[in-house]
Amino acid sequence: MSSADLIFLKLGGSLITDKTREETLRVEVLNRLVSEIREALSSKPELQLVLGHGSGSFGHVAANKYGTRQGIHTQDQWKGFAEVSSAAARLNAQVRESLLVKNVPAVSLQPSASAECRKGRIVNMGTTQVKAAIEAGLVPIVYGDVAFDSVLGGTIISTEEILSFLAADLRPTWLLLAGETEGVLSDDGRIIPLITKSNIGQIQNQLSGSRGTDVTGGMASKVNQMLELVEKDPNLSVLIFSGLKGGNISGRLLGNIEIAGTVIRQAN
Repeated sequence: MSSADLIFLKLGGSLITDKTREETLRVEVLNRLVSEIREALSSKPELQLVLGHGSGSFGHVAANKYGTRQGIHTQDQWKGFAEVSSAAARLNAQVRESLLVKNVPAVSLQPSASAECRKGRIVNMGTTQVKAAIEAGLVPIVYGDVAFDSVLGGTIISTEEILSFLAADLRPTWLLLAGETEGVLSDDGRIIPLITKSNIGQIQNQLSGSRGTDVTGGMASKVNQMLELVEKDPNLSVLIFSGLKGGNISGRLLGNIEIAGTVIRQAN
């Protein structure tokens, strides 16, 4: 599969849901984002897209209640595992239907159906179906989900972890992380334009967690995961940017590099 026109896009849970209110979808925001995705695909037919989204106030609330990320040890926690899976799927169904209504041929691929974890890390997950969807001209959707774990019993896998695993095989050119903020912010509120392995030590203490409930670590965890990913692939760049500003999603999918945000890549 050629990666020249392959882009991974994640819509953050804090972007498409109100993370301070349980299972509350930001309908107007989601509809605008979907319209921008449709616009980009229509303007650039050769664009190949893998879409991911966070669980926001759906999966994170249930996961926090049962401590699912840390592992499953009791029958009550297994009940919570099932509840988290259901909550994440409910949000995914709404995202998928929003795309289909706008004539984006989206198909959901449930990560927990194939993901295998060990000590909270994905060690295996099906990529064949994702490739087949792309080659068929579809937009595969993945999302933060539960997963069985050979050591912990069960755990949570974030959308970033899922997309990172897929990226090692599919080799996209960009991983776009659209959230509420305009990028990674310094202590004085300015966007940090570039993060590489060479300057992460200088800004590490400025990274903070997420607003609302987030069982997968917030901004600090996200940045460190992305640094680890780009160190493995010199052709991959990551952009953390705001999806709240109209035109950012469509513009970035169409190659507008002037959009404000934080780029994470290998150091020159």
